Amino acid sequence: MKVGVVGAGLVGATAAYALTLRGSCSDLVLVDKDGGRAQAEAQDIAHAAPVSHGTRVSSGDYASLAGCRVLVVAAGANQKPGESRLDLLDKNAAIFREVIPSVAEHAPEAVLVIATNPVDILTDLATRLAPGQPVLGSGTVLDSARFRHLIAERAGVDATHVHGYVLGEHGDSEVLAWSTATVAGLPVDDFMKARGREWSAAMRDEIDHGTRAAAAAIIQGKRATYYGIGAALARITEAILGDRRSVLTVSAPTDEYGVSLSLPRVVGAGGVEDTLMPPLTGEERAALEASAGVLRGTDRRLGE
Repeated sequence: MKVGVVGAGLVGATAAYALTLRGSCSDLVLVDKDGGRAQAEAQDIAHAAPVSHGTRVSSGDYASLAGCRVLVVAAGANQKPGESRLDLLDKNAAIFREVIPSVAEHAPEAVLVIATNPVDILTDLATRLAPGQPVLGSGTVLDSARFRHLIAERAGVDATHVHGYVLGEHGDSEVLAWSTATVAGLPVDDFMKARGREWSAAMRDEIDHGTRAAAAAIIQGKRATYYGIGAALARITEAILGDRRSVLTVSAPTDEYGVSLSLPRVVGAGGVEDTLMPPLTGEERAALEASAGVLRGTDRRLGE
């Protein structure tokens, strides 16, 4: 199975590296406006293949994307210190107007997985630029992983046993749906009591802040985030390639809210197969509507 990564910067290259180490696909091709960068990244990643899963890694132009089952689109400018994801909109929308029609022309059967920020708005834009083609965004898959990681630290357990969803925008208005959070099947409060671990509203607030501020803190320290999102993109790609019907908080057009945003969705061979709405509290529902309002207001700026 063949996967393409469009945009060989830090996020695209790290996603390609994760796909190679995990043995997610048999063939992987990197495409970038800077052909030399794509070639160098592909060569470097290819050297990891013999000691991992033997993935065939190459670089090329848009025509080399023919036959891809999944296209990870990571082309665009990165978020800089002090910049919000929405600040990137105009420059990355211009890039998408060039890139998306080209990838759709050469790989019309591929599922497009959008990674470029602001991911929700650009998922909407990609949907309009490639009509009829399956499109989804990485959404809050990474935010949900950060949420689970921080709960696991407090609970003192393996993070794979923690579940919980971050919904709405992949950005400042995102909603940490605490009503969905469980540890080993128990609500977080009940698990902490069962294990005699300290738990308070202040600790919950710390997790909320840590989840929201994670990207800004990492960008301040090393100018970019790429490992977490690279792994998240590999996970989404595997769900599509293997038709796994995985439940992931990817972003996709949502009629109820009039914009692409993240909800728990069943992801399989056709992209988003179904959308689930967890039983939220009234406060969480209001916050989700507010998050959608932020995105709708920003989406109108594109004038599409």
